[in-house]
Amino acid sequence: MTENDSNQPTEGKKLGQNGIIQPLLTDLYQITMAYAYWKSGKTKDHAVFDLFFRKNPFHGEFTIFAGLEECLKFLQKFHYSNSDLEYLKQTLPPTIEEEFYIFLSKLTADDIALYALEEGSVAFPRVPLLRIEGPLIIAQLLETTLLTLVNYASLMATNAARYRMAAGDMTLLEFGLRRAQGPDGGLSASKYSYIGGFDGTSNVLAGKLFNIPVKGTHAHAYITSFNNLNDLHSKTLIPKNGGESKNMLDLTVNWRAKLVNMFKVVSNGANNGELAALISFAIAFPDGFMALVDTYDVKRSGLLNFCAVALSLNDLGYRAIGIRIDSGDLAYLSNVARQYFIDISKAYGIPWFADLMIMASNDINEETILSLNDQGHKINCFGIGTHLVTCQRQPALGCVYKMVELNEQPRMKLSQEVAKVTMPGCKDAYRLYSESGDALIDLLQRSIEDSPEVNKKVLCRHPFEESKRAYVIPSKVEKLHKLYWKNGKIVQPLPNLTEIRQKVQASLRTLRPDIKRNLNPTPFKVAVSDTLYNFLHQLWLENAPIGELS
Repeated sequence: MTENDSNQPTEGKKLGQNGIIQPLLTDLYQITMAYAYWKSGKTKDHAVFDLFFRKNPFHGEFTIFAGLEECLKFLQKFHYSNSDLEYLKQTLPPTIEEEFYIFLSKLTADDIALYALEEGSVAFPRVPLLRIEGPLIIAQLLETTLLTLVNYASLMATNAARYRMAAGDMTLLEFGLRRAQGPDGGLSASKYSYIGGFDGTSNVLAGKLFNIPVKGTHAHAYITSFNNLNDLHSKTLIPKNGGESKNMLDLTVNWRAKLVNMFKVVSNGANNGELAALISFAIAFPDGFMALVDTYDVKRSGLLNFCAVALSLNDLGYRAIGIRIDSGDLAYLSNVARQYFIDISKAYGIPWFADLMIMASNDINEETILSLNDQGHKINCFGIGTHLVTCQRQPALGCVYKMVELNEQPRMKLSQEVAKVTMPGCKDAYRLYSESGDALIDLLQRSIEDSPEVNKKVLCRHPFEESKRAYVIPSKVEKLHKLYWKNGKIVQPLPNLTEIRQKVQASLRTLRPDIKRNLNPTPFKVAVSDTLYNFLHQLWLENAPIGELS
């Protein structure tokens, strides 16, 4: 960590948006459907679409909803430019009338209403993350862009939240830009890992755009760029409280000689090129000295050289930050390092030395952290890249966007796979809580129904299994969907990233531990009201074809 570690997010800073988010960031069939709707005279039709997912990711039983602000910003600037229309004219069949392009040129999202969960909320299968109401053609044209803005954002925030739960209070840093799926994926990963609970990122542009704390140390290349002590051209450092410059090389060599017996190594066993590199980095960043110690040998060279430099900094009034280990047996090496730090703290009367940071960054995933926890490691910071940003365990969330109502008439998709049968009609969602404050169940019901009431019995039914039903007497009822966009304006105050981070943790605290555990978590129940259950099954019977045996 360098001096940039002092950066903290400004509470009210406006978040940026990627410039490629525009109406043509869509699938072609949205535009061909729009033309077919237009040609069929459906310009006045009013539709309701639900955006939801069918299964929680990562073999877990919860999902974090993210991406709402980006969706709202997309609605703000939804408009086909002249160049967009010219491209479409070249791409679509030449038989398409000029009037259709004139129609597209006048489209905005002003007549759309968007309802959503609060960004950062825990969400569950079948409960709509977004509900889109408005003209059929416009609502259809929004589909792909809204899905791409919500799918990865929610997947990434969920992945980060799972890492946060595994790591407890340890510092988590996102180091995934170089392994992300392109620059857009890298930026999104930095943003949504921060929302999910990470403490910072190595991604400098994400820090600038989203005001996320930027963290960083140095690479092995920096260490190997020094061959010996003669490569150290700048050797002096002014003490923190001022005064004459002191020779850091002399101080460090003297300290290393004192530490040799404690480390049980021969005096010439430690690598002098590594020592020169660490001294030079300490001179450059005396208040942020965080050193990579596994370039040659952690026990025989890296730790000894780091401690000698850190003690020299201490002589001049500075405090080192700690070490990073990027290979080897992380649990064992962290215990070795921590014990040396404690021994030095006691031997030389430097209390803070015992608590130096130990960061690990060796291709770490959620299971690695849980395994290290079982092994009794002494790591207090993880730098995580590939497995986090690529969501290797599950690369897609699978949100879908389905029409549920047209011109106030319910619409329903049937399937031989019950999981793919959609919930018809305009619906509201409520979360019912127990006396202890735990979330008990999410209840979907028709929007025309009265809201559930506190301390009043509510019949909750499984949407497809008749015998699965239960009465719930909630101690608290929370309506999940809020109106965020209407008449061309954002109508709710939007939280900043810090507030969304806090929402994630607050929302997770409402779930019982067995729902959040890594192994065999308990599914969270999503039910429908008795009215919606009967409505759903009646509509199913009306629309399902009747077979014939012969």
